Amino acid sequence: MSVRIVVSLPLFALFVSLDFGQHLEIPAALRAEHQELHEQLLEATRVGGDTGKAAQKVAEKLHAHFVAEEAFALPPLGLLKAVTEGKDTRAEADQAISLSERLEREYSKMLAEHVAIKKALAELDLAARKESRREQQEFVRKLALHAETEETVLYPATLLLGRYLKLVGQKH
Repeated sequence: MSVRIVVSLPLFALFVSLDFGQHLEIPAALRAEHQELHEQLLEATRVGGDTGKAAQKVAEKLHAHFVAEEAFALPPLGLLKAVTEGKDTRAEADQAISLSERLEREYSKMLAEHVAIKKALAELDLAARKESRREQQEFVRKLALHAETEETVLYPATLLLGRYLKLVGQKH
């Protein structure tokens, strides 16, 4: 077991990642999008005023959610391309199935967190509009779109992939 400690953003405290020989990796584009959203949110917390305060509230709601996504909702998607190309994915199938089953168990919670995040985003948008902070308004738009993509594409893809792998018998 290796332990990787990453201090990504002070406002998100310390992000500890445990690697238990995990073979699945979040697709690079999704990881980069999460990182960009983290960076933009950090910037928003630093602008001060009501916008900064509202951004801090978004950060409080978002941090645990992003950690959960990166732990179990998104890693199976790293296997999706190989599965669609007909490659042998038996070595990673057990893990993908396990993670997708965890998402299935926590699906309602993840969606409820999105509701809370969107509420905090609405408050950030209002503050940013009042203070004429266009960058933070654009961040609100991007994060809301990201959440919509997760709800309509990414989470369902993770669930479907896990079900598919079980169906085709790649688990054992």
